[in-house]
Amino acid sequence: MRQLIVILGCLSVLAFTLGAPSVRAQAPAPLKAEALRDWTTMKDRMMKIADAMPADKFGYKSTPAQRSYAEQVMHVVIVDNAILRLLRPQTPAPATNQAATSKAEVLKALSDSFDWGAATIREQTDETIVHVEQVPDVLSFLGPSTRSRLVSFMLGHTWDVYGQMAVYLRLNGIVPPASATP
Repeated sequence: MRQLIVILGCLSVLAFTLGAPSVRAQAPAPLKAEALRDWTTMKDRMMKIADAMPADKFGYKSTPAQRSYAEQVMHVVIVDNAILRLLRPQTPAPATNQAATSKAEVLKALSDSFDWGAATIREQTDETIVHVEQVPDVLSFLGPSTRSRLVSFMLGHTWDVYGQMAVYLRLNGIVPPASATP
């Protein structure tokens, strides 16, 4: 009787295992595809929040020591463009006025930077995106990093600035687009 219970137990486990989806059978999403999806989603978020500030408030600073709203956006553009160069893209970098302050010029620089980033990510393969790059001294805290990690760092940095921009909007009585009810 005891052997029958053991056999039935083993058969139950085997039947459950065979009927359950295999974790190994599910291929991981390619890093390039994930990076591109996250990058294009971030462009949409950043374009909306940058556009939410009226043109006459692009010089707004929360305190005199802080960057202006335009400078916050341009900081993302400048940092992203510098890091994108580390991915060794074939697509040329966009011409950017790093001192842009007008809403139209800042939004164009932001859009162009994200478009260049998307083109740069598309140039990668699942093999090159895990290639390790030496980073410049200003990013030395990262140490040698894969290209995927550099894209991830840019996204994280952009989210940080996004959060600051949301505060700037709220200090001006504007609800950030992601928080607005449809």
